[in-house]
Amino acid sequence: MEIRILELIQGAEQARGLTVIIDVLRAFSLECYLYGFGAALVRPVGTVEEAFALRDRFPGSLLVGERQGRMCEGFDFGNTPGGIPPEAVRGKLIFHTTSAGTQGVIHASGAGEILTGSLVNASAVAEYIRRRQPETVSLVCMGNGGVRRAEEDVLCAEYIRALVLGEPFPDLEKRIQDLPAHGAQHFFNPETQDVYPEPDFWLCMKADRFPFVLRVERDQDGFRSVRIPMDGERR
Repeated sequence: MEIRILELIQGAEQARGLTVIIDVLRAFSLECYLYGFGAALVRPVGTVEEAFALRDRFPGSLLVGERQGRMCEGFDFGNTPGGIPPEAVRGKLIFHTTSAGTQGVIHASGAGEILTGSLVNASAVAEYIRRRQPETVSLVCMGNGGVRRAEEDVLCAEYIRALVLGEPFPDLEKRIQDLPAHGAQHFFNPETQDVYPEPDFWLCMKADRFPFVLRVERDQDGFRSVRIPMDGERR
């Protein structure tokens, strides 16, 4: 099995084989939480305009997402796992668009299969890869806005790779604790708490919280993130 770690939008464009689009802070951590809250279906969307058009087609659906970290104007919620009441999304169809994560899904046109990835379901992603035994795995770190490296995404990719290969990864917790001073400072700056609240950071750092993967599929209405439980989870 060849496992490649790629980065940013160009990495998504280069991805081949079983591809994991990684966005830890916060897109694909949030999608796990949305399913954990009981959302019926999450659909990744590329543009804000497309999201509005889809909401018009599907009355009662919700729009969730951000641009430059801020909730898109006219959306129901921002890209914040700590800012969405579970009861507000339970049973709902959700259209989700972000500056990095969902853009990776859109750009990964050469992938044979797409999963989304984050620390909160990293072990489930690794288990899925081990079961599938693909020849090629592309772990795509989407970074900040799809254009700048994000250390948390690289950490997640390296952790998933180690789990797939059965290699030890003893410094996971230390590297998580280092992130507030190395790449995630905006979640601890008092002046940016309205956009990047500190609780979101810690929710996204709960490694292996969710025992399911989100596989991206496509149908007549666009992309959909399908929840696939791994062993030990009841639907």
